[in-house]
Amino acid sequence: MRAAYVARFSPDSPLDGLEVGDRPEPAPPEHWTTVDVRAASLNHHDLWSLRGVGLREEQLPMILGTDAAGVTPDGTEVIVHGVIGADGHGVGPREHRSLLSERYPGTLAERVAVPTANLVPKPDGLSFEEAACLPTAWLTAYSMLFTKGGLAPGDRVLVQGAGGGLATAAVLLGAAAGLEVWVTSRSAEKRERALALGAAGAVETGARLPARVDAVLESVGQATWAHSIRSVRPGGTVLVCGATSGDAPPAELTRVFFQELRVQGVTMGSREDLGALARFCARTGVRPVIDVEVPLARAADGLARLAEGGQFGKVVVRP
Repeated sequence: MRAAYVARFSPDSPLDGLEVGDRPEPAPPEHWTTVDVRAASLNHHDLWSLRGVGLREEQLPMILGTDAAGVTPDGTEVIVHGVIGADGHGVGPREHRSLLSERYPGTLAERVAVPTANLVPKPDGLSFEEAACLPTAWLTAYSMLFTKGGLAPGDRVLVQGAGGGLATAAVLLGAAAGLEVWVTSRSAEKRERALALGAAGAVETGARLPARVDAVLESVGQATWAHSIRSVRPGGTVLVCGATSGDAPPAELTRVFFQELRVQGVTMGSREDLGALARFCARTGVRPVIDVEVPLARAADGLARLAEGGQFGKVVVRP
């Protein structure tokens, strides 16, 4: 089968480590299912894998991808939950949690094998392309807002870095749930597009907000951390799911303890959360913003778009 995979590590130029070619068909063990992938989507995790983060040389070649939607052998349309081992299904109780493409081949392929328990029914109202956007960025945003963040209608939230899949998901989900969502971006165009999606306000990166927020969704890291800590109200929460600009900012510990802030890490979410997210989208009409769709043969173009940071929404790959 055709797949996009890490052939070699390239820390400084990640796309140099990417190849698209033939890989062996999945050989699913007991309690696993092979899914015909109809659509997959890209994440920064794929770029980190190409740089060699989270993988070892002896694991190469490794098929990329954590997100997919497709069809099972019996014709069921499903969304793939990419977290393996969190509840022991298909791997045993002692295996540590991993994401597809870390220990097991990923979704940027014509077919992918996953534990059968990781398959979530795809609502009829969602296309395969839309459904493929949900398992990482959208699920993480859902978890940050509602599961880990515990936000409720009327609460105020700041999303750092408008434009990416996580940020557009947070704006759309938050607005649909009655949250007051603020975003930051260096790009005036991205700020305007976030407002069009339902954001209550959009400001330059680092600019002061008119009022402090109940929670901050932080995925940028070093470049925005100080702003996040200063933007949240006393007793509020900074939810962290990534650090694309670096993971070692000044900690601002005095402000954290004196204002009794909570810092909460988030990595995706549970299978149950993914099912709830899919139903939320189906019932409300909220749909992922897709920046561009590329065929599997042009996966490098999609990853280049992600690496440049020019996208607004998700980059989708169609096998």
